[in-house]
Amino acid sequence: MRIGEIGALIDQDELVRLTAESLRINTVNPPGNERPLAEFFAEKMEELGLDVYLRPIGENRANVVGILRGNGKKKALLYNGHLDTVPPGDVRWEHDPFSGAIVGNRIYGRGASDMKSGLAAMIIAAAALKRANVELAGDLVIAGTAGEEVDSVGAKALLGDEKLPAIGAILIGEPSGNELYIAEKGALWLRVVALGKTAHGSMPDTGVNAILHMKEFMDQLCSYEFKFQNHPLLGAPTLNIGTIKGGIKTNVVPDRCEITVDIRTVPGMNHKEIMEDLRSIVEKMKEKNPDVDISIMVENDRPSVETDEGHELVKLAQKVGEKVFGRELVPGGVNYYTDGAVFVPETGLPMVILGPGEARLAHQPNEYVEIDKLIKAAEFYGAFAVEYLM
Repeated sequence: MRIGEIGALIDQDELVRLTAESLRINTVNPPGNERPLAEFFAEKMEELGLDVYLRPIGENRANVVGILRGNGKKKALLYNGHLDTVPPGDVRWEHDPFSGAIVGNRIYGRGASDMKSGLAAMIIAAAALKRANVELAGDLVIAGTAGEEVDSVGAKALLGDEKLPAIGAILIGEPSGNELYIAEKGALWLRVVALGKTAHGSMPDTGVNAILHMKEFMDQLCSYEFKFQNHPLLGAPTLNIGTIKGGIKTNVVPDRCEITVDIRTVPGMNHKEIMEDLRSIVEKMKEKNPDVDISIMVENDRPSVETDEGHELVKLAQKVGEKVFGRELVPGGVNYYTDGAVFVPETGLPMVILGPGEARLAHQPNEYVEIDKLIKAAEFYGAFAVEYLM
């Protein structure tokens, strides 16, 4: 089958309906509650002729896996997307975030870009190949995973799933505006707590001010020099102090201050080494002042991952992209992380990212996906599967 023939096989109305209906199922994480969406996608994939199973993960949570069977001559191709979303937020939306409203060329809803649209496009692409009786040399696996927005519990469970066939490569449908990404930054999230001793605000010398100790630590944190080499696609690491809490009352010396820190890293950086350096800062502060009591806890630890630009998987994506989109796909990198940060370090498999959503709309009010990009993504997924699994 030629790449140009795939588009005619995509049921566009079915794709739009599937996307809109998925947005009406609330999978805000926490708590996730992905199971109803997993069951919804499972039912649809069974109707479309795929082999399907659910993998429960705790209360009302689950992964869903659909498989279009090949003849077993090649390892499987994994298409992955996550089922959960972030909350809609407190800002009023133009359309209800769980309405799946279709307005012109857009489908609105929480998860429209990030990333229920990508999963819907993957399912409809597989259905098109099934209806056309396309013979694949390996299985096409579509996995909807739980928990990516918090702890990637679903991706971790998928790694140990004994029912999963041997995988040869991974495509993740995170929002990219149908551009090709081959690298993502790592994430190191920290919670830092400084403890002190309360005293009357008029007698601060009788207490230990946790906020002042935290200020000193933050000053050194912000001047910390990362050890890294500038990455051609991802650039340099970043550090952001995201939250701060401390004190109980104006006239009381604060005995506690807490901050959270978001560090984004590039390939080659060692998260363990960063932690050692930051704890060394605390130890030096203690040497100067025995009252310093600061602890650093890791809340999220995901390495930066990349696929070499010259890898055959990347070249194949470019070939398919040129035919489907009519333009050259220039490999890029993203600041956000995906479930690839779980899959790639454990398996060593090559991975690319391409999805119909827009990264700038992820986690924003009035999130939407453009229908024409959704259709083109489904066409790409179908063509890419055929080319990879020839």
